[in-house]
Amino acid sequence: MTEPKIKAALIRFTAAIKNSDGPAISAALNEVEALLAAHRGELHPQLVHFLEGRSYAKALAWLGGESGFAKPASPPGGCGGGHA
Repeated sequence: MTEPKIKAALIRFTAAIKNSDGPAISAALNEVEALLAAHRGELHPQLVHFLEGRSYAKALAWLGGESGFAKPASPPGGCGGGHA
């Protein structure tokens, strides 16, 4: 499956940011982009939305992984646009 590969790449991306490792950041992002390009049609639309929008913390949370980023203001899949 593609989703576990994306999740692993996002986890590596998060670790690379924590370690200020530019080459590892680039490698992880290139892998995510390549997986998205090759498997877009088989991925859940919500995951595609997060990845296309570069919402990597939300994508990782959606995949069930912990993110080293601040928690999103709204839950994964929600835009927080409540009604008045």
